[in-house]
Amino acid sequence: MLEKLQKTYNQFPRTFWVVVGTQFIDVIGNTLLFPFFALYVTQKFGVGMTEAGIILGTNSLAGIIGSAIGGAMADRYGRRGIILFGLVVSALSGLTLGFVNQFYLFYGLSAFVGLMGSASHPAHQAMVADLLPPEKRSEGFGILRVVANFAWIIGPTIGGFLASYNYLYLFLSDAVISTITALLVFRLIPETKPQLKEKTESESFVETLRGYGQAIADRPFLAFIFASILMILVYQQMYSSLSVFLRDVHHVNPRFYGLIMSSSAITVVLFQFSVTRIIKRYSPFLMMATATFFYMIGFTMYGFVATVPLFILAMIIITIGEMVGMPTSNSLAAAFAPEDKRARYMAVFGLTWAVPSMIGPGAAGLVMDNYNPRNIWYIGGMLCVVAIIAFLFLQSRLGSREQFQPAKSEG
Repeated sequence: MLEKLQKTYNQFPRTFWVVVGTQFIDVIGNTLLFPFFALYVTQKFGVGMTEAGIILGTNSLAGIIGSAIGGAMADRYGRRGIILFGLVVSALSGLTLGFVNQFYLFYGLSAFVGLMGSASHPAHQAMVADLLPPEKRSEGFGILRVVANFAWIIGPTIGGFLASYNYLYLFLSDAVISTITALLVFRLIPETKPQLKEKTESESFVETLRGYGQAIADRPFLAFIFASILMILVYQQMYSSLSVFLRDVHHVNPRFYGLIMSSSAITVVLFQFSVTRIIKRYSPFLMMATATFFYMIGFTMYGFVATVPLFILAMIIITIGEMVGMPTSNSLAAAFAPEDKRARYMAVFGLTWAVPSMIGPGAAGLVMDNYNPRNIWYIGGMLCVVAIIAFLFLQSRLGSREQFQPAKSEG
């Protein structure tokens, strides 16, 4: 085992491992807070899941704008500065959101945080793609997922404990951790933006924004984005509606919810390396369809099962799909992107998360507050079926194209 770990370490550049380490610390801060955000809003302000969903949706809508600006800035000025900006905003938001007592102020501040904090997301993904050659990206993104999910073992467990005492501790802890991460990035991570042609480097920022036109006109890429949005629309219910559903329908304590989420992280830590080495032998579009199939099974289960062990089993099934789909989708997005527009393509790829975050929680809230809450999971299963068909269509049209062929197995 130690020899395998040493071999894996030597296959990637040192800066990549520094990025991995800083992400591990940052994700601990995020997972202290994010899984309990909907619980906090509904309890703190005495509102329903519909209102909480609107807050999450507005935050994501603002995030689309912030991500688009951030992606252009990362391609124009570099990745490192944009990442530092996002971490500083995250720290400041933790110090303010936790102290806001008026719902309308919390609503407005959450939208502002979504706008500013999302600017760094394309830069993160572009930095990883900068550091790794195409044949290593799938495995590299897989390593990031292992580390992030190892943080998920720690974050939700501590978060559930802190939330049972005072939700304010979650916001303060996230602020401290974001500050520490920013200091590490500033000291240890160099700029990774590729050296571009003089013509590209001298273009105005408005011309840089116009570079999004190529991504928007890339029809195969947009088809991939559409299919991914359907898939993530279901997946993201795990981070918004699921906690409230388990609390209100099955009376699950936040500590047990943290345990359910940690079971997903443990599964990734134990099996992501092996899964990544297997899936890179096959067509990425076929793997996306496979991942969505596991989502369909796991999320639909929540409409039928009623005990914590079965909730954990459903989460493990979802996690299998996650281990297949997440590194594959990041590698696909990087494969579509020209080198000089990598962060902008990654910003458009961010729509696969931003759009579901914008409409998913609110739509789920309407269902939970007005109809049978279990309908969320039945509808999710049907959306997964549509996404599977879409990925299989992409496989039939693009699966044989050279740029999307899986990397050859290393023996």
